[in-house]
Amino acid sequence: MGDAQLTMLIDRALASNPDVAIAEARIRKARASLREQRANQLPTVSGSGTAIVADLPAGSLALPTQGEQSDRTRAEFYNAGLDASWEIDLFGGRRRAAEGAEAQAQAAEANRADAQVRLSAEVAQNYVTLRELQQRLILARRSAALQQRSLALLQQREQRGASSRDEVVRLQTELTRTEAGLLPLEGQIATTLDQLALLTGDEPGAHDALLSSPAPIPMIPRNVAIGDPAAMLRRRPDIRAAERQLAASNAQIGVNVARQFPSVSIMGIIGLGGPNIADVIDPDSVAGLLLPRISWSFLDFGRNRARVEQARADRDEAEAQYRKAVLGALSDAESSLTRFGNQRRNLFSSIESRHGAKQSATYAGQRYAQGAIPLTTSIDAERAALAADQSVLEATGELDRAFVALQKAMGLGWSQP
Repeated sequence: MGDAQLTMLIDRALASNPDVAIAEARIRKARASLREQRANQLPTVSGSGTAIVADLPAGSLALPTQGEQSDRTRAEFYNAGLDASWEIDLFGGRRRAAEGAEAQAQAAEANRADAQVRLSAEVAQNYVTLRELQQRLILARRSAALQQRSLALLQQREQRGASSRDEVVRLQTELTRTEAGLLPLEGQIATTLDQLALLTGDEPGAHDALLSSPAPIPMIPRNVAIGDPAAMLRRRPDIRAAERQLAASNAQIGVNVARQFPSVSIMGIIGLGGPNIADVIDPDSVAGLLLPRISWSFLDFGRNRARVEQARADRDEAEAQYRKAVLGALSDAESSLTRFGNQRRNLFSSIESRHGAKQSATYAGQRYAQGAIPLTTSIDAERAALAADQSVLEATGELDRAFVALQKAMGLGWSQP
């Protein structure tokens, strides 16, 4: 929208908002889980060292030799070795677990993008509202000043007998109503400033010095490229997240199906050792062991089948959630397009009405100066022109908010990383 302060606020919100920080933490967690699942497909190697020194009563380990007279037996053993184990992924369970973890990580990234889209839209909506309220406050003060000048003139005419008391009272009432409307506008401005501070992760009042000075409502681009619905579905991060959740649920079915089949693992041990500490570096003391192992829960009374059914139900739920996200996105896009078009036509109509109201006010002022119409008629024309200005302000704000909603609904400005 070409507004430097709005861009600064959005950048600040994306860097400091707690919702984005939560999404970032979930991404780190999902990526760590993915690294764990990939590592589970590889062998595990560990090292160990053992030193045993035992001083036991004679006869506990061996009989004393002839001529040896001792009531104690000393035994020593030293060992250093490596242990390795590897479960062969014959039926793809670990591979599907890694696929599921990768899909979860991608879903977390899409959820972060969705949080960024929602946050950016909310900041923009509040910023537009702030600028609209500030302009409406300026207009309300202009209206109050106009009414005060008109009241002074009308009171002078009353003193000369040219105006009635009823006209003075009516204008005083309108002035009181206009001045009373200033306080709610000021309160709404303060509330919107605090909301912007909250969205950017700052304390209330943090942006008052920067944003308290009134500024025009941002202008939307003259041309807005929409694109086709298929591209919109690819751009929206909430749909990407739902699709990745579906992929993760589908991978979990493969994990549970693989548990119904035997698992094959190999364990190997190699080490050096003996009764002397020097044996741990003696190649002649090398000993090794290779143990293949097959494990199969062939009788589990339906536990694995139940797990598979649960995973399939989760997949069906994720598929329904995906369809719901797609349908919701299409509906959101359609309603946003309709609202944007209506608000644009409403703004054009308001601008035309304002042009006519200003011409009428100018003509009424000239007629009053010539004495052709009473002062109240001229005042009414000026008030109508101010009301037309307010209608244009409100229509501009509504069009901006509709534009932001359209950007969010169409996923414009956001692409798949």
